[in-house]
Amino acid sequence: MDKKIILDKINTANKNTLMETLDIEYVDIGEDFLVARMPVTSKVYQPDGVLHGGATVALAESVGSAVSYMSVDYKDKTVRGIVISANHLKSVREGYVYAKATPLHKGRSTQLWEIKITDDNDNLISHCKLSTMVLNKNK
Repeated sequence: MDKKIILDKINTANKNTLMETLDIEYVDIGEDFLVARMPVTSKVYQPDGVLHGGATVALAESVGSAVSYMSVDYKDKTVRGIVISANHLKSVREGYVYAKATPLHKGRSTQLWEIKITDDNDNLISHCKLSTMVLNKNK
């Protein structure tokens, strides 16, 4: 399938979700990665006017869960995030932050994803890891 078609499908699935609320948009996909971006505006600030760590983690979990889901047979399987960790390294006041999820481990029942959050200048803002569990869909 064409990259643009896949990205359009993922972005369409975000209607009426937290991803839409935070204006998260998937912007690039490859064989073993997915990239999303989120605008840094007052909508995602903490009280002192910088990007809230919780919004950053929501971005990380969104991109990690999406790429994890795409890596399984989604007709019979689904995924759930089970552990996420984040180290926030730098603050951001404006522009966009980008989350790139790449696999560290893709097993049959668990997966581990590394998500690097960067700013418009490719500075590392946060380093996150997401563990997901692969589940059978209830039919």
